[in-house]
Amino acid sequence: MPAIDPQDLAARYVAVWNEPDPETRRKTVHALWAEDGEHILLPPQQMHDQAVSLGFTSAALEARGHDELHARVTRAYEEFVAPGTYEFRVHGTARQLRDAVTFRWEGFNRIEGQVTAGGRNFLILDETSRIRLDYQFPD
Repeated sequence: MPAIDPQDLAARYVAVWNEPDPETRRKTVHALWAEDGEHILLPPQQMHDQAVSLGFTSAALEARGHDELHARVTRAYEEFVAPGTYEFRVHGTARQLRDAVTFRWEGFNRIEGQVTAGGRNFLILDETSRIRLDYQFPD
């Protein structure tokens, strides 16, 4: 595996969620994630509880491959960033152990002038240092 700077990877990862240009966003998704990369999100508690009440044993939300990943990032951008409500940013220091990188992120609410969201990502990289598995745990 090529050497990477985990802080740089975390910064590029968070930046794509703030990216206003659709084409730049698409290119960044392709650069960050492997072609068959996955983003797996632990949903908010209310959504998880609703899924369990419907008989699902797992309520994780998943996006696979560049097209689904681009759609996921775009939807988050449109809902949280484009209206001017949030800006996502890295919080603290990213850490790497072999093919795993973990970091915290936060959602700064521009309207309230404070951090009102956040979480942790745990990334598993492939042999080219692109994201193969992206586990997101919102707070």
